[in-house]
Amino acid sequence: MNPYTYIKNAIIVGHYKPGTRLTEKALADELQVSRTPIREAIKQLEVDGLITPYKKRGYVVKSFSIEDIRQIYNIRALLEGYATGEAALNRTEEALGKIAYKNELYRQAIDSLNREDIETIQHIQRINQEFHSEIFLASGNEHLISMIERVVVVPIIFRSFYWYDEHQLMRSLQVHETILNAIRNHEGDRARVAMEEHIYQGRDDVIAALRKQDILSDSTSESQM
Repeated sequence: MNPYTYIKNAIIVGHYKPGTRLTEKALADELQVSRTPIREAIKQLEVDGLITPYKKRGYVVKSFSIEDIRQIYNIRALLEGYATGEAALNRTEEALGKIAYKNELYRQAIDSLNREDIETIQHIQRINQEFHSEIFLASGNEHLISMIERVVVVPIIFRSFYWYDEHQLMRSLQVHETILNAIRNHEGDRARVAMEEHIYQGRDDVIAALRKQDILSDSTSESQM
């Protein structure tokens, strides 16, 4: 496993908790590699939003408070709900087909879930994002899409899918079906409300999971790697 994948997975599963300081030397020693691949991995992890610079002395794993998560998801609910309502009104048959196809891939990804293989969990997350993205594209509003992209925080979503159990994943799929049917039938209000509730439920699940794992920023102290 290359350093980037190793470090990313370690962050997602909570081996490196939010607030943990990461340095090139410590990571190179742990992985028994030179600093060059570590440096490259760190650059990509910063782009991913998983780590942030720390006082010119390495990096720390990015942390989020409960209020951060509430605010992010509440904004997402407003924007994504509106986009989904617009998609129901403006979608083409081609766009509807793409949304339905992504949802079927999501179903297949859930069926193929292997808790021992983090890549299958990440695959579920990617397909879920693609389902949402197809809906946004169907709205026909490029400005709205740009706004949504700025508030979707990938690290939070990665972690939420890692802790989702089968019941939560199936519930998510059922809501996807409701959203898809509303878009198919041009029911703008129904599509908007279903997406809003979908995001709010995700918010509550994320907060509950992170509290259980004790890795929210307001309940952790900084450690060093």
